[in-house]
Amino acid sequence: MNDAALRIALFTHSVNPRGGVVHTLELGGALHEAGLDVTIFAPSVDGAPMFRASRCRVVLAPVAAHANDTVTMVQTRIDALKSALLEQQASAFDILHAQDSISGNALAELREARAIRGFVRTVHHLDVFTDARLSAWQQRAYADADAVFCVSDTWTRKMRDDFGIEASTVSNGVDLERFRGSNAMGDAAICARLGVDGPSVVLAVGGIEARKNTLQLLEAFALLRQTHADAQLVIAGGASLLDHDACTRRFFARAAELHLRIGPRESIVVTGPLDDDDIPALMRRADVVSMVSVYEGFGLVTLEALAAGTPVVVSKTEPFTDYLNERVCCWAQPDDAASIARALRRALAGEAGIDFDHAVPDLLNRFSWRDSARRHIALYERHLQRAPRALNA
Repeated sequence: MNDAALRIALFTHSVNPRGGVVHTLELGGALHEAGLDVTIFAPSVDGAPMFRASRCRVVLAPVAAHANDTVTMVQTRIDALKSALLEQQASAFDILHAQDSISGNALAELREARAIRGFVRTVHHLDVFTDARLSAWQQRAYADADAVFCVSDTWTRKMRDDFGIEASTVSNGVDLERFRGSNAMGDAAICARLGVDGPSVVLAVGGIEARKNTLQLLEAFALLRQTHADAQLVIAGGASLLDHDACTRRFFARAAELHLRIGPRESIVVTGPLDDDDIPALMRRADVVSMVSVYEGFGLVTLEALAAGTPVVVSKTEPFTDYLNERVCCWAQPDDAASIARALRRALAGEAGIDFDHAVPDLLNRFSWRDSARRHIALYERHLQRAPRALNA
């Protein structure tokens, strides 16, 4: 098959800087560089732009602002993506590729209505919902797909063992230049604006969420402050479609109990959603990046931090154990605040044993968006050959 002839539609759930959206943009750019014709579809509330410019064509599906209700939010985004694809002539694309449950349901509904013949789906991770409709939507988004990809071997195994889905692993990549490139004055200005000025900065990316284990990290940080009294914890980002208010309230209440003040230039800085250039600057400024999540699809932040030359403290659990080892990270037990605090101390003391001269470059060279694009192209072609009527709209 002629790669240049492939017309790809990638679908993501929002224009916000979340891992799945970053994956979509980076994959789209790499597929574009490989000669494919790529269009990215994303719901947009009140005309909000994509958080980062793309080398690909981007179609924003209009979504009106609505009340803070997750079911309504999901339904409106499903409907918006369906309308946007139909307006852009679904039959113009060889591959329709959903990156999440929202876009997966949009394509599943169009398939049921015979407006398209099929789609493929990437599962980054699956959530646990108490709402029956959200759970049903999540299941349909992968169960109705003609092919399923996962970003880690851990999730490929989970899809097979827990859900009976034979998936293929297609890893993430990391944009080395984005995190290595340094503008000292620019980085300093960003950190000053955000109030990041501690002598020992611990950075966590992704906001305050139960899945990110932010409450346990807070307990670990309090222990760390017993030996590093001027340490500063920075919780960066947090643009999410899900409701994390309860976790955030617990975090703020527990910080008050621990006598840890939150705000710019305080012991804890909670930035909220950030500009695109802020995260690389923070990673280069940080003395250690903490990634002690209890649940991840891949954990791209680990590679980004290492690309920035910053040590990482990581949960010694899957999927991290799939691709990391003690030469590239400092392990911690995510359910043990003392373990996390000890790992943070080792990293801050330069005793983490991370080999930035050999092991880290070798690791980063294994994960490029170019290689991810090649793997995607091979899977696109394989599935088109096996079931062209199922995948070619």
